[in-house]
Amino acid sequence: MAKPTTKIAQPVLTEEEKRTKALDEVLGDTAASADGIRETLRLLQELHESGILSAVLSLVQAKEEVAKIAVGQLLRPSLTNSINNAMAAAEGLSEIEPEMTKKLVGSLAEGLKQAEEGLRQDQKIGVFDLFKALQDPDINRAIGFSLNLLKGMGQGLKK
Repeated sequence: MAKPTTKIAQPVLTEEEKRTKALDEVLGDTAASADGIRETLRLLQELHESGILSAVLSLVQAKEEVAKIAVGQLLRPSLTNSINNAMAAAEGLSEIEPEMTKKLVGSLAEGLKQAEEGLRQDQKIGVFDLFKALQDPDINRAIGFSLNLLKGMGQGLKK
């Protein structure tokens, strides 16, 4: 009976054989991706001709200076305040039901349309016109909504 094989000898490749094998793999990959490579070359040519490639290259080469400028801009108090305000607004909006937000924004858009029409007519509003407007159910609903909104805001401001 033959002895069992316990050691498998790996073929040792020379540097030239390794390079040839790597080159064959690259050529195979290139042939498989020929259309994509052609499109990439066209894109690079367009970027070069338009000057964008030079600008991006300069930006990458000056990465430390660009990073310093970017960090400096990000640390400006006005930008920090804007980010904090956006985060606070997002937090506040997350507490409101989306249906109510949609309804409110739609109502606001409708109100702006009517307000624009009113501006075009350039009508004078008197005191009696205000009393008469209170009888309009749409205006009464908006005033009731606004009063409740103001009451809730006042309660929130007290906290």
